[in-house]
This record gives sequence, C-alpha cells and structure tokens, in this order.
Amino acid sequence: MKRFLYLKFIGTYAILAFLMFFVVESLGTQLIENRLVAQRAEDLYVEANRLSTAGARSYFSKTETLEDLYENLTVIAKVSGTTIRLIDTGGSEILNTGRAITSAPRTIENFNYAAFGPQYYEIGSFYDQYDKDYLNVMVPVTSGLQTRGYLAVSQSMSIITEDVRSLRIALHWVTLFNFLLSFSILLIFSISVYAPLKHIIAGARQFASGNFSHKIEVSSHDEMGYLADSLNMMAVELQKNKDYQTKFISNVSHDFRSPLTSIKGFTEAMMDGTIPPELYERYLKIISSEVDRLEKLTKSILTLNSADADRVVLNMSRFDINSMLRDTAAVFEGSCRRKKIGIDLVLTDEALFVEGDKEKIEQVVYNLLDNAVKFSDRGSRIKLETTLRRDKCYISVKDEGCGIPKDELPKIWDRFYKTDASRGRDRTGTGLGLSIAKEIISAHGQTISVMSTENVGTEFVFSLDAR
Repeated sequence: MKRFLYLKFIGTYAILAFLMFFVVESLGTQLIENRLVAQRAEDLYVEANRLSTAGARSYFSKTETLEDLYENLTVIAKVSGTTIRLIDTGGSEILNTGRAITSAPRTIENFNYAAFGPQYYEIGSFYDQYDKDYLNVMVPVTSGLQTRGYLAVSQSMSIITEDVRSLRIALHWVTLFNFLLSFSILLIFSISVYAPLKHIIAGARQFASGNFSHKIEVSSHDEMGYLADSLNMMAVELQKNKDYQTKFISNVSHDFRSPLTSIKGFTEAMMDGTIPPELYERYLKIISSEVDRLEKLTKSILTLNSADADRVVLNMSRFDINSMLRDTAAVFEGSCRRKKIGIDLVLTDEALFVEGDKEKIEQVVYNLLDNAVKFSDRGSRIKLETTLRRDKCYISVKDEGCGIPKDELPKIWDRFYKTDASRGRDRTGTGLGLSIAKEIISAHGQTISVMSTENVGTEFVFSLDAR
C-alpha cells in the first residue's frame, strides 16, 4: 500500500521543524539582539543623564573636585562594566575611568557631538577610541544654561553578545521542547488516526476483492471506529446479498431447467418418432403447461426486480375490496370443484371501499387464494373475510390445509422458499408468490402477517386504508 498520506504528514512536519529552526536561528536571534541593545542603551542613557546631573555638573560648578568625581565614576564604571568619559566642548578628555587621572589629557580627533547620530546611542569605536565595537551613549553637561561638556558611557558589545548567546541557548531549548511536543502529537496522530486508517484501507481492499468475511479491527470510539463499524456492517450485508444472489441464481436455474428439460425432451421425442402422432395433443398440452410455468416464473422475477430497484409504481385508486374478493374467488371455482373445496365469503357490508393499486392488490389476493387451494385437503373449506377497524380494512384468507411448521414461518417470505409440504404438493409453484405479496403490501405502507398450525390450517391477513 502506498503511504502517500503518511509521507505528506512526515514531510509537512519536517518542513515545519526546519522553518521553526530557521526562524529561531536567524530572525529570532536578531530580534533578541536588537531588543537587548535597545534596552541596554536606554539603561545607559538614563544612567548617563543621572551622572551628568548629579556628578559632572557639580565639577563644572566647582562644588566637587575632579579627584572626587573620578573616584565616584570609577566605582560606578567598575560595577556596571562600562567606561565613563567627561569631555569638554573642544573634544579633550577631562576624565576617563579607563585611565589614571594623572595621565596626560587626550584630545579626541574629529569630535563633534552633533555628528554623534540621530539616536541617543551608537554602536562603533567612539571616534576610533576602541579597536572593536562598543555601545556608546553621550549626554551634554549643562551649567548656568550653558553646555560645559559631555558625559559619554561606553560598554563593550561582547557583554551584550554574551547575553544574546545565553538567551539563544534558552531559546534553543524551547525550540527543542516544541519540536518534541510536535513530534509527540505526530506520534499520537500516527497511533490514533493513521494506524486505524491503514486497517480501514486494508479492509476496504478485502471487501473490493470479494472477501466480505474480513473484519476491520478498530476498537476506538471516535469517527474512525464508527467508520470501521459501518464498513463491517456493510460487509455483512454484502455477504448476505452475495449469498442471496448465489441462492437466487441457483433456484432460478433449477426452476428454469426443469420445464426446459421437459419441453426439450418431449419436442425431440416427437421429432424422432418416439412419441407417435396420435399422442401429440397430449404432450403438446404438457409443453404448453411448461411454457405457461416459465412465463409465470419470468413475470414473478420481473415483479420482484422492480420492487428491489424501488420502482414499484402504484396506481392508487378507490375500489370495492368486497367485489374484488368475489371476482377472484370465482376464478378458482373450477379448481375448488375438482378438490371438492368450498369458499366462504364473510364480508363486511355489501361494499367496502379501500385505497390502493387495484391490479396489484388483486395479484396479492390471487397468490394467497392460490396457495390456500393448493394446500387445502379435499372436502375442506376456505374463508375469505373483510373486517373494518377504525380507518383500516383487514383482509383474511384462511384455509384448513396442512399448515406450516413453526420453525419455517419466518422463511416463507424468502424468494424461492418452499416448505417440505409444498414440495410434495406443488411442483408447479415458483416459490415467489408470497415474496411478491409482501413486496406489494410493503409498497402500500401496509402490513401482512401469517398464523399457522400444522394439520389445522393457515391464515394470512393484510391491511389497507379504508375510504
């Protein structure tokens, strides 16, 4: 099985992991460094302003000596890791905490406060005073409303770089944690989604190949479990349908083979002279009977096929069910006379109107009455009865025949099913009459039921809407 979906998830995960690492390594590190520089510059600027007001101004106003100012600023510079300069307006260093106060003053070449930059800080060598980058801030020192000099505070960028490195390591740990967390989610997905999906796909392939006995083993109670259960139920139904089709074809083949064999045998016997001409009429009647049997079987199969395809088109109308029962009973007068069977009509009122497809309901009554005549004993009676209960009309066909065994009652609606008794009495039946009757009544939205006792008789009852 090609694992395209799984590979897509793995590929997506790998791409996201790479993008996460790339963003953290490049953009994240740069953002952290910029933020640290800005924050440290702001802190240095605030400190420089404080020192300018509290210390450098006192020196220019002659209230504090240079030695005292140097001592104070040196302590502050040592604690903060900075270098502090006091520069006059001409660019000469008055004080530098990085040098002894007794050293000769130095003049900073090209010193120009206005050219320091538009921001309150800059990163560089501070007028070539350093051989590497420093973070520098500079504020003016005023006294008597005049600018007397400038206080500059510088800190090596290596200190900030070390802080960035520490935060970068912490950020890498966070990234690793997120990576492991996302990998755990991927693992959970693989166990809870992809693994069941593999079972479902494998099961679907088994079903597609015709192996409906295969069972998809997914025990989860989520959508995957529901899908697996649905497919398993579908497979059970498909297996039942497959078994039914096999049985259906077998029964159809058997029921077609018998009359065709008879027709072929008698026809060949007549053609080769085995049957003399004076017996032609007798055997032609047998052939005609077998042809009628084939025609009846074909019509029954077509009727059931239409029902299966949900194409049972009902021509609904209002008609007199009592009149129909009288007419249908008259059709069986000859058959009943030969077996000395009587038909009793117990009808509610002279006319009882119902709603349904008259032609199809007549077929139901004919099938039920035909079975009753076939399986009734000589000299017995058949009862046709209509009963009105509220807005329902119940039609009953009851005989005094051999009955149906209790364990076979649920099977009588199956197509081609014949009880052992029917196989002995009705060799011309198709086994489809009751199936057709049930399909027609179900199409009307009505019910049909059966009650039977062996050696006592059988009663079929179906309902229609009374109008």
